[in-house]
Amino acid sequence: MAIFKRLVAVLALAALGGCATLSEPDQQVVLVQTIQDNREVAGIGCVLTNDAGRWFVTTPGRVSVRKSAGKLWVDCKRSGAGVGQDVVDSRANAGALMGNVVLTAGLGYLVDKRTGAGFEYPDTLTVLMRRPGGYVEDPVDEVASNALY
Repeated sequence: MAIFKRLVAVLALAALGGCATLSEPDQQVVLVQTIQDNREVAGIGCVLTNDAGRWFVTTPGRVSVRKSAGKLWVDCKRSGAGVGQDVVDSRANAGALMGNVVLTAGLGYLVDKRTGAGFEYPDTLTVLMRRPGGYVEDPVDEVASNALY
C-alpha cells in the first residue's frame, strides 16, 4: 500500500510539472511607450486593465501587470497631447503549453488559463496617440489636400 501511495504522489508531481501555475510567475513587466507624428512622446499617463487588475504608468515606462488569458486594454491620455488606445491579446507560453499537453493531457492548460500564469503579453506595448479632437496627422493626406488648393 505504501508503494502505491508513493507512486501516486510521484505521478501527481510529474503531472503538475507542466503546469505554469506552479512553475511560472503570475506577474509580467511590460514597457509602455507612446508615439505621435512618428516620434516618441514622453510624460503620457496610461492605464492598463485586464480581468486581473488595473495599473498606471507614465510613458515611457515599465509596469508590472498580472498575467491573464484575457486581453490587456491600454488607455493613454494627456491634456494637449491627445489620447491613445490599444488592446493586446495574451498568448500561451509555448513551453508551458507543451508541458501541459505532454504531462497533464491538457488539464494543466485549463488551470493555467484560469490563473493566467501560462500566458504572456508582448514585452513592449506601443500606443499611437491621436491629437485632441480625433485628428490623426497623415502625411499622405496632407500632401493630397495641399495639391488640391
